[in-house]
Amino acid sequence: MHIEPGIVDGAKMALSYGTAAVSAGLIGKMFLDTFRQDGGIVGLTARSVIATALVFSFFELLPHYPVGVSEVHFILGSTLFLVLGAGPAAVGLALGLLLQGVVVAPFDLPQYGINLTTLIVPLYAVSLLANKIIPTKTAYKDLSYAQALALSTTYQGGIVAWVAFWAFYGQGFGAENMVSVSTFGAAYMLVVLGEPLLDLAVLAGAKTLAPLADSPLFTNRLHRAAA
Repeated sequence: MHIEPGIVDGAKMALSYGTAAVSAGLIGKMFLDTFRQDGGIVGLTARSVIATALVFSFFELLPHYPVGVSEVHFILGSTLFLVLGAGPAAVGLALGLLLQGVVVAPFDLPQYGINLTTLIVPLYAVSLLANKIIPTKTAYKDLSYAQALALSTTYQGGIVAWVAFWAFYGQGFGAENMVSVSTFGAAYMLVVLGEPLLDLAVLAGAKTLAPLADSPLFTNRLHRAAA
């Protein structure tokens, strides 16, 4: 989902600063909302650190390859959301992306606002969708495949939509650019087929960790219905 350098440049980069500011506001909102639901700043901080380490690992250790206007990554945003909560997942995505840029790919730093927006806005959409499709009496560990698929599709589809937006905004609607965007979108949607299965596998594992239901390392909603 990294936008390649040069796709958006010059004066057009100004828009990314605005969307990055909005994304920072969404991170703050999700963190505060998670704090109200889960409480405990120590637990939230610990989960944010875990999320940051995981996101950095996702970028660097999981398979990733350039396709069209961007790269296909296995970010697993919905998995982070379900296990750690929206706030820590958002912080982890932002800091993991920044860490990857600073340590491994400094050429990506000018596009940080673009890539941050691409990761965070879909995560916020996932948090809104979860509130609508997951009954308050259902713990996340008991999600169905359909529910996991809906969350994953929302996140990955949001990433594709934002990448397409940045590509068309930066390079226009020429035939070559449209082919590149379509190729990227088709490749990225393959992630949707696998991520729900991974989500369910992780949630099945969470069922075996019931004795750790009170651990601050997991969001309360993972093992419990909403209060």
